[in-house]
Amino acid sequence: MSASTGEIKKVTTHKLREMKQNGEKISMLTAYDFSMAKLVDRAGIDVILVGDSASNVMAGHETTLPITLDQMIYHAGSVIRAVDRALVVVDLPFGSYQGNSKEALNSAIRVMKETGAHAVKMEGGSEIAESIERILKAGIPVMGHLGLTPQSIYKFGTYTVRAKEEAEAQKLKEDAKILEEAGCFSIVLEKIPAHLAREVSQSLEIPVIGIGAGDGVDGQVLVLHDMLGITTEFKPRFLRRYLELGAEIDRAVKQYVADVKSGDFPNAGEQY
Repeated sequence: MSASTGEIKKVTTHKLREMKQNGEKISMLTAYDFSMAKLVDRAGIDVILVGDSASNVMAGHETTLPITLDQMIYHAGSVIRAVDRALVVVDLPFGSYQGNSKEALNSAIRVMKETGAHAVKMEGGSEIAESIERILKAGIPVMGHLGLTPQSIYKFGTYTVRAKEEAEAQKLKEDAKILEEAGCFSIVLEKIPAHLAREVSQSLEIPVIGIGAGDGVDGQVLVLHDMLGITTEFKPRFLRRYLELGAEIDRAVKQYVADVKSGDFPNAGEQY
């Protein structure tokens, strides 16, 4: 924020590339609603991802597959109304872009027009390059996503680390180049060996954001509910919990229940 004008400097795709060039790490978190997005943006996050992980943490589904484009638009609109500074990226959900490039473009246009978001994110490499190029030609920024791609979980059959074998690692490196050449402004690498993620990041001019991809990339992303300790069952090695908010909420609600039952709440000072 400028000391002289109080003007908030928006994070843009161009700013992210400058950050990579200057060696400044990029911070990224998910958010799905107005209240949490406002707190995250105010705290200085660079990028907010309206992730299809909303399917898990907001709706209780086992995978990200069930969430719809309409639901993603609802969440994205809620987030964008809260944000003053961060770049807001929205996941295109499963089924909204894999069919053909025209469907992909229509989905991306709906997200941008109906939410006011700044970019979309898509999972996959060479197989979706045509769709990415078509979306980019419409003036919509695209963030790529390689490695463990949760929308393909039933193909993988497991959430284990990806690209440990040479053939898959080589394909990932080739796909990363394809995404950069297609025009993606950034790529997320999820749950791959740290040495491979470092190699990919060093080979690209665009920023690489990691989740479970080590410290050799240009930034990090976590799911907000995981790092705050709201979700407690998910405990991968890459996750650092900055709060145990689930336990705090449990304590607060139990105290509220007890105070209501005992007649302690509301007290004389809490009445009109």
